Amino acid sequence: MRTERLALWCVIIVRWLRDKRHACTGLSVRARTALVAISFSLGGALAASAQAPADLSGDPPGPSGKKTATGVPAPAPEQNWNWHVQNTAIVQGDPGFPANYSGPNSLNSEGEVQETVTLDLFAGARLWRGAEAHLDFLMWQGFGLSKTLGIEGFPNGDGYKAGTETPNFMVARLFIRQTIALGGEQEDVPDGQLTLAGKQDISRLTFTIGRFSPLDICDNNTYAHDPHTQFMNWAMMGSLTWDYGQDTVGYTTGFAVELNQPKWALRYGFFQMPRDKNGFTGDDRYLKWPHDGAYGPFLRAWAMMAEFERLYSINAHPGAIRFLAWLDEANFASYQAAIPILEANGVGADISAARAYRYKYGFGLNWEQEVAKNVGMFSRLGWTDGHNETWTFTDADWSASLGVSVKGAAWHRPNDTFGLAGIVSGASRDNQKFLQAGGLDILDGDGALNYGCEKVLETYYDFQICKNVHGAFDYQFITDPAFNRDRGPVSVFGARLHWEF
Repeated sequence: MRTERLALWCVIIVRWLRDKRHACTGLSVRARTALVAISFSLGGALAASAQAPADLSGDPPGPSGKKTATGVPAPAPEQNWNWHVQNTAIVQGDPGFPANYSGPNSLNSEGEVQETVTLDLFAGARLWRGAEAHLDFLMWQGFGLSKTLGIEGFPNGDGYKAGTETPNFMVARLFIRQTIALGGEQEDVPDGQLTLAGKQDISRLTFTIGRFSPLDICDNNTYAHDPHTQFMNWAMMGSLTWDYGQDTVGYTTGFAVELNQPKWALRYGFFQMPRDKNGFTGDDRYLKWPHDGAYGPFLRAWAMMAEFERLYSINAHPGAIRFLAWLDEANFASYQAAIPILEANGVGADISAARAYRYKYGFGLNWEQEVAKNVGMFSRLGWTDGHNETWTFTDADWSASLGVSVKGAAWHRPNDTFGLAGIVSGASRDNQKFLQAGGLDILDGDGALNYGCEKVLETYYDFQICKNVHGAFDYQFITDPAFNRDRGPVSVFGARLHWEF
């Protein structure tokens, strides 16, 4: 009955939004697009709920969700193909905050409300023994706060640095994965957005080649990795200091190899960097609509990473620690070379004369630990050398985060999640001088700087509305945004609607 009532209300809301959309022809393109996106989200959530009703039998499902006549879970069948859809709508806003001054890349101190909508269509197919092909077709629309500027630990993981008033489309992922079994014990592989259900050897060698994200391979964390279902802040997706290979939305072409063993894993990846700072890659000229991007010199614009993962348990509670190292080469501007140009020409001066093909490197540490049933803790530490400008991600040169995630079984809501995390990040001495001189980087540049470490506190509650449909409320408190004590603090309030099937 509860699901039927929810379905009725969703139908009423969707029809109301559609009526309003037709009635509001005088609204801006962006406002009408937002109404369409919200209408689509609610309609899709209803469809997902109707297609996948909750199992009320009380028997525990097996990996395939089906049970034998004896009640024993049936083994998961091997899939030859699958498809999935996810849709996430996020609304965030702040009421304004005190600021002594603002610059070209500052967060708007007058307050604002912004929304983002993403839709992914996933498809996978088994090619031959051990080989799979996967496709992720992405639509996105909307903007992060202040067009994704002014905060290093940015509060919306879907707030891409390429915001758009009308929907854009791209093939975000298109890759082949080849797994070579090494024998021994096996484990179940779930039916997922980028996996086909079946079994695989725990000891295995895996090769992935094509278009995907380095975050698909490294810096994963059980409690903080996916802004569609967990924490929303960028620092929860991966290390803030990792200037990893990606276009401005998060994807690029590369390859990765992974060696998995029962208690440890070793991973390596090599990815293309965009030719231009915070730009699209050459692949986006063919795989993005509208077309954009350009190829850089492949042997001079790249990013590589390596990660070692160690699995362990304490009193039967699983844990993992991961050590990450990365090395990039691109047409970086040296902060030291850029400072005299800024001092001579003022805020936002062209610093292209300070650019040359240089290396930058860094390290990260990623930890997770189940401390009790349904309760986990996690942390990330990151550091980079801090001599050169950022190319693809954030301007932080060091960062640390610590958080806790709690499932709702204790209050009889097992599919709900409460999370609380703190993030602190800072800039190197060269970076500070660059910003003080009026430099502009990817996310920061207030025209001046009274340096202080940026600190973010995020808490969220994600609740199940019905099968495969979740809502969430999120709050983030940011002090010294973009390392500047002369601005803030800022309170960011957010809400999220997410469905998938």
